[in-house]
Amino acid sequence: MEGLFQPTHLIFILIIVLILFGPGKLPELGKGLGKGIREFKDALKGGIEGSSDKKEDKKDDKKDEDKKA
Repeated sequence: MEGLFQPTHLIFILIIVLILFGPGKLPELGKGLGKGIREFKDALKGGIEGSSDKKEDKKDDKKDEDKKA
């Protein structure tokens, strides 16, 4: 069984990521990666189905503005 996705390879990759970014940064990286993938999919689909995501982003922006005030 050869290839990049062997269990030992994945463990080494995870250890390297933990060393580079630390366990505190991983949730932020995951959130950013997920948001980027969603935006990419929306761009491929023409943004028609992504309108609900944009509404949620606007709600989040409003909450952030309220917290700052």
